[in-house]
Amino acid sequence: MRALLAPEILDVWERGLSLTPVERVLTLLAVACREPLDTLAQLTLGQRDARLMQLRDWTFGTRLSSVVMCPVCSERLELSFATADLRVGTEKAESTGTLTLSVAGYELRFRVPTSEDVIAIADCQDARDARQQLLERCLATSEHQGKQVTVDGLPTEVVDAVAERMAQADPQGDVQLAVACSQCGHQWQATFDIASFFWSEIHAWAQRTLREVHALASVYGWRESDILSMSAWRRQFYLNCIGA
Repeated sequence: MRALLAPEILDVWERGLSLTPVERVLTLLAVACREPLDTLAQLTLGQRDARLMQLRDWTFGTRLSSVVMCPVCSERLELSFATADLRVGTEKAESTGTLTLSVAGYELRFRVPTSEDVIAIADCQDARDARQQLLERCLATSEHQGKQVTVDGLPTEVVDAVAERMAQADPQGDVQLAVACSQCGHQWQATFDIASFFWSEIHAWAQRTLREVHALASVYGWRESDILSMSAWRRQFYLNCIGA
């Protein structure tokens, strides 16, 4: 994997405007990793997000800033942290291959979800149905007292246990931030999704960069490729010169 040049990021951003969220980040990784989309789609969510985290470091640096709302008092909280704080050591991941679980008399074999699975259920509007469809895709076998059981027949506690086991096996795909409200003191776990966060940064960067290109091209007559090839510092110097 390698860092992307400004023109490459703009090209992916433009293509991504007509894609689903998952397809966008896979397209981004395909350029950075020089691997087929189909291959990247078969990575577990944790494996994919680990690559996105590294690419984000190369693109925007290692610090992140985010905003969350307290679910109790609606206080707006600004968070600042490093990508290193979000990384899970590879020794904690066990996402390759088939996992097994024995719970409440049920014997289950399954794998963790991939981007391919998420794309397949993208049209599902109901969260419960989406969860069930995802489990159906990932579940290899489920037995109770020697008899096969469908996903519909699994008790809620068993489904929850499978979801928890998946998260344990592929921890980078389920990053939780410990947040405490400075106003009311409420504490909770907030999910951090590097895929959506990174893409929102790319979207903002692309719009800002294209405005800068427009300003400089309008004054100096330079081509877009010439402006994008400049360092950010040099481009900013010229923008300061024209008061943009």
